[in-house]
Amino acid sequence: MSADGPQIVETAVPARLDRLRWGRFHTLVVAALGITWVLDGLEVTLAGAVAGALKESPVLQLSNAEVGLASSFYLAGAVLGALLFGWLTDRLGRKRLFFITLAVYIVATAATAFSWNFWSFALFRFLTGAGIGGEYTAIASTIQEFVPARYRGHTDLVINGSFWIGAAAGAGGSIILLDPTVLAPDIGWRAAFFIGSILGLGILLLRSWIPESPRWLMTHGRADEAHAILERIEDHHRARGHVIPDEEPALFRLTSRRFTPLREVWHTLFHAHRQRTLVGLAMVAQAFFYNAIFFTYALVLTDFYGIVASDVGWYLLPFAAGNFLGPLLLGRLFDTVGRRPMIAFTYALSGVLLALTGALFAAGALSATMQTVCWTVIFFFASAAASSAYLTVSETFPLEIRALAIAFFYAVGTGIGGVGAPFLFGALIDTGSRLSLFGGYLFGAGLMLAAAVIAARYGVAAERKALEDVATPLSATD
Repeated sequence: MSADGPQIVETAVPARLDRLRWGRFHTLVVAALGITWVLDGLEVTLAGAVAGALKESPVLQLSNAEVGLASSFYLAGAVLGALLFGWLTDRLGRKRLFFITLAVYIVATAATAFSWNFWSFALFRFLTGAGIGGEYTAIASTIQEFVPARYRGHTDLVINGSFWIGAAAGAGGSIILLDPTVLAPDIGWRAAFFIGSILGLGILLLRSWIPESPRWLMTHGRADEAHAILERIEDHHRARGHVIPDEEPALFRLTSRRFTPLREVWHTLFHAHRQRTLVGLAMVAQAFFYNAIFFTYALVLTDFYGIVASDVGWYLLPFAAGNFLGPLLLGRLFDTVGRRPMIAFTYALSGVLLALTGALFAAGALSATMQTVCWTVIFFFASAAASSAYLTVSETFPLEIRALAIAFFYAVGTGIGGVGAPFLFGALIDTGSRLSLFGGYLFGAGLMLAAAVIAARYGVAAERKALEDVATPLSATD
């Protein structure tokens, strides 16, 4: 066999990574990479919180439908960015791509602050979404491959839930930046979007020390590099007083490959693991549920409850808190009670609660404060459900196509369930009819209940198992 051709690699990389206890290294990886979800939360919250300011801007003068359409452009960019950068992540490596995608985000979100009409605003939102979508694929696969199996579920849910830390920051920032006594109305929303680019520059520095994923290296015939990285991680653990088991870790054999052909990706998704693909596709429900409600949150408050645009942030803060606390407090149950029952439970309960709240809204029985309380309770559970969607698709498919699988399901879920939802709900709000909007809420609730049934029937019990045990790598050899 030539030196340039496929090689049989015998490695203990997976077992050595999974035997580690949680240490400072894992905390730093999660902080430097997981902050992507904070940035996304900041972006979408600012977009929602400044909706009123965008309509009142003497330059943009957007309608409700255009505000919703701009959000759809952001999500469409996220879909295409996830697919492109997900494909590149599996080919070129995790580390290279999480620098490229962050750079795209920094430039695009800074450009948004200088928008001069609807179409320039929509274009820059599209490019910002492309950077964030690409970030998800590169970051989710990297974190999954570094975190030991026993911590994977809870860690993944908390990281996804950190979206709402960014959401709270965006809400709090909007209260100040949209105050006309602080900044002129057409300057405040521009400053709000510029915040993300400044944060992104700091994150670039944080990521400079993160190594390439040893799991990715081993599948590409670079076992020596993978082992060198692992030795540094283990030395770092020992230096901080962590004890690493003495027993010899189990060896794993695979055939190295440069990339995985798309026909093999197709066969894996729709033949070898078609039931898991069905579960992944059911995640469309949470994308519709989330994007429909969250991207039009401010419009409901301003149009149906008469809340002024500069005060919307106060209503977003408790909503963001509930969304973060859900994954934080329920996350451990996904590792103990199990993936399948917890995913089904959180999806079903979210759907039922939304239907009930929608009925109260249609009847005019809620004040702005009570509406916010209801949404906060609903999304305490819905946030854990949505976070579990990323966990499901990133751990139940083979290593060689992990980033592309994340990209595919993110694209389908966001494309079908997310891109059209904000525009649809923006149009429903424009009708001024509570009953019409209630119909939209019922549709979202029905999708969540259907997803709960699919998860209960076909979900994978991946809790506390090595990634290679959950989904055997395509390149594994006996």
